[in-house]
Amino acid sequence: MSRLLSTLQLGVSSFVVAAALSSCAMTPPGPPPKAEHVLYEWYDDEGPGEVKVKINLNTQMAQYTRGGRDIGWSYVATGKEGHGTPSGTYRITEKLEEKYSGSYGWIEDEFGNVTNGDAKPSTKVPPGQKYMPAPMPYWQRLTGYGIGMHAGVIPKPGETASHGCIRLPKDLAPVLFSVTKVGTPVVITH
Repeated sequence: MSRLLSTLQLGVSSFVVAAALSSCAMTPPGPPPKAEHVLYEWYDDEGPGEVKVKINLNTQMAQYTRGGRDIGWSYVATGKEGHGTPSGTYRITEKLEEKYSGSYGWIEDEFGNVTNGDAKPSTKVPPGQKYMPAPMPYWQRLTGYGIGMHAGVIPKPGETASHGCIRLPKDLAPVLFSVTKVGTPVVITH
């Protein structure tokens, strides 16, 4: 009987120690995890009214409204130096879920390693490598000369990064694509 009691006490003691250690929230060694930016918020009520997009080139942010009501905001990445995004008032003229750039891309080797991350179709491609046009999913054209909104990487929120297009957060792009139409107004300001 005393042996059973000792075993039971040992089991309870082990449980108490394990519970105490787990409640202390001991962190593993190493640097703390890096904080991620919130790239967008979307709270569309899907009520009446037309969707409008307003992009601020200075803040690299977009505001989305429906019938004058705020329905969301996001960071964007517009044209870096030498590839500026033009300000002005536009309307979406074309929508394609899947599109590839006719002007920009990268070159990769036979293993898929990028050897030139800023290539054009005219860039000389080394033997054994290939040119890959940049994907522009959820494409929404604004100009006749290739400026539009699409899903893309926003490497540093608040900073420019593109060749002129407006990159949208990857998770937001299909949501926005679903509520806009050909004719949706887009205002780009400084």
